[in-house]
Amino acid sequence: MSDSADAIFAALRPVVAGIAATFGSACEVVLHDYRDEEHSVVAVAGDVTGRRAGDAMSQIGLRVLAAGDEATNEVNYLTRTADGRTLKCSTLPLRDGHGVLIGALCINVDVTVLHRAAAILTDLAGTAAAAAPLGATNFSGDLDQVVSALVEEAEAARGMPVAAMDKHDRLEVVRALHDAGVFALRGAPGRVSTRLGISRAALYNDLAAIRENG
Repeated sequence: MSDSADAIFAALRPVVAGIAATFGSACEVVLHDYRDEEHSVVAVAGDVTGRRAGDAMSQIGLRVLAAGDEATNEVNYLTRTADGRTLKCSTLPLRDGHGVLIGALCINVDVTVLHRAAAILTDLAGTAAAAAPLGATNFSGDLDQVVSALVEEAEAARGMPVAAMDKHDRLEVVRALHDAGVFALRGAPGRVSTRLGISRAALYNDLAAIRENG
């Protein structure tokens, strides 16, 4: 499997640069090798999210990793960066010769200016409609920060920090992390229990309850 995967990544490196050059400075292309979760980014062309080779995956990558061999192409979805820019993205899972998920090719295009122009035009035309708020994606390149961002989203949804939650609310936070694919990471229990301020035993109990209840 390793030889097949290495050949795929070697073949895609020039493709990364070619796609980014085709679409210009608003485009970034990122190649991920999921065999190294902490440093999955192996090639980057363009500078939209600020990531570099050696960085970790984002929440989007976690979702693909958790889907495993069932992962499918996600094309032209919108997300928002921490500084409020709007990105149009496509995430294409990569598989080796045996069909095993090994990584992903991600294309991110900054469409902030286009969205602002479209909003002005629809407002002038009198056809403006309220748009659903976009979720934000953490592109920090550090898995601990990505996990922390997901915990903060869950805390914000419940209006309190994990330290102030009862067991039921904490269980919902763990469920949100589970649904986001965090536990597909190697070493996730230690990382998550530290962030939540609970023992690994308590976390395992929470995960068992989630799996039992579906």
